[in-house]
Amino acid sequence: MNDLVVEHVLRAVECVPPGRVVSYGAIGALVGVGPRQVGAVLREYGDGVTWWRVTNAYGDLTPELLRGARPHWAQEGILVKRNGRGCVLADHRVDEEAWSAAYRSATADLPPCR
Repeated sequence: MNDLVVEHVLRAVECVPPGRVVSYGAIGALVGVGPRQVGAVLREYGDGVTWWRVTNAYGDLTPELLRGARPHWAQEGILVKRNGRGCVLADHRVDEEAWSAAYRSATADLPPCR
């Protein structure tokens, strides 16, 4: 895996503020990679970042990820939706403009992935 992509993805995740979530696709669009690459980076290198703030496009996580995310979500005020699969993305979605600005600042020292 490309180290530059890994660093960009991890920094993008770290820019998501507490109580907010973002989709794999939104991170991919910001960084310039596909959502599956984002998932692969988080699977391999995501233990040290706030991975629980990243969901699929529906606000859902796999059952195993949701088990790990629930304590973090409870602490951050992210509510689990009725079907128990994740959160209501519309209620907890990151402010994309502020997040994008934070990401640009956090990656100013890196060359772009694109």
